[in-house]
This record gives sequence, structure tokens and C-alpha cells, in this order.
Amino acid sequence: MDGEVIRVVVVDDEPMVCAHLKTILGSVEDIEVVDAAHDGAAAVESVVRHRPDLVLMDLRMPGVDGLAAIERIVKLDGAPPVVALTTFDADEYVLRALRSGASGFLVKSTPPEDLIGLVRVAADGHTVLSPVATRRMLAAASGEDEARDRARELVGRLTERETDVLTCMGEGLSNAQIASRLYLSEATIKGYVSRMLVKLECANRTQAGLLAYDAGLISR
Repeated sequence: MDGEVIRVVVVDDEPMVCAHLKTILGSVEDIEVVDAAHDGAAAVESVVRHRPDLVLMDLRMPGVDGLAAIERIVKLDGAPPVVALTTFDADEYVLRALRSGASGFLVKSTPPEDLIGLVRVAADGHTVLSPVATRRMLAAASGEDEARDRARELVGRLTERETDVLTCMGEGLSNAQIASRLYLSEATIKGYVSRMLVKLECANRTQAGLLAYDAGLISR
């Protein structure tokens, strides 16, 4: 996204929250809020219409909620990253959002200067979340047995080296960091990640990282 304006759609059923986000993000030259939607159905329509680079999605909304909207958006051709907005970082809704395809989450109380930086990071295709908070959510999540069995089935499709890469992803390492740890080139790691996402039926590396937790590759 270097040198380009990051086009963002914000989604929240509280117009004041949307206005607040628009004010913060609009204070810098490289971010533009192109639309604000107030429910999940409108969010999907907005993404189709505006083709943004990033969506900031509230999860708890009347009508079509954020979870349903995320599931629809990630299936669109050229789908943008979707970052969940939450009031509490241990909200089980956030875990469900990540499993549905969200590329990360932000707490609504994030300081303005941090929010701007995190939006840039997310728009560049990187995961935005707190590993500590993710561990707490996983530990508190219901239906763990089913998630574990499904994760182990999917991970069983991987080669030993791919499993090593997945473990590193679960620890939150970047491609460069994984390459350094495994003594491989970054290009090789990128190739592994692309193939693994297909094998694991994951929309993004965030989902793959969660699978690593569910499969027991990472200590909780």
C-alpha cells in the first residue's frame, strides 16, 4: 500500500462510533473512509460498491450482525481484509469472527495514534490481534473438542515442514521471522503459506494460526 490511499469502510450500528472513526482516520493523508454502514447487510453492499482496501467491522449489530457479514465478504472476489471491532478483547464473538475469516481485531478503546498505525498494518495484509487475548479467548471458547478434532484432521494433511511453518504462524511470526528460524528463504516460506492455506481451507493466515492452537501445536 506504499504511496497509495487506504480506502476504508467502517461498520457500526452506532452512528457516533462511525463518525469518531471517520474523524480519526481522516486526520491523515493516506487513509480515506469511503463509506459508513450501520448493519451487516449494508456492509456487504458497501464492499461490493466501493471495493475498499479494508473493512472495520463491529460484531454485535441488530439484523445481520458482523459475523454473518464477515462470512459473506470473505467469499467475494478480491475480498478486502476485515478487522473486527470489539469493546472487550476477550469477547467470544471475536474468536468466532477470526474463524469466519476476519484478519484480526481492534478494541474500540484503541488510542487514535495506534488505530491509524494498525489500520495501515492491516491494509498491508498483516494480522492485527493480541496473541495474549487470543489465547484467553481460545481457552474460554465452547465446543473445543469439535474444534480440536477438526483442526487435527486438517493439520494431518500437511507435511512435516508445513507443520513447522504452521506452528510458527501460530506463534505470530512473520514470513521473514519464520524463514530465519527454519533456515529457509522468505520466498520459500511464502510458497509454503500459500499452499497451506489451500490445504487447511483457511481464508488467511489468521485462521491458520488459530488452527495451530486448536490442533495443540501451540501451548495455551
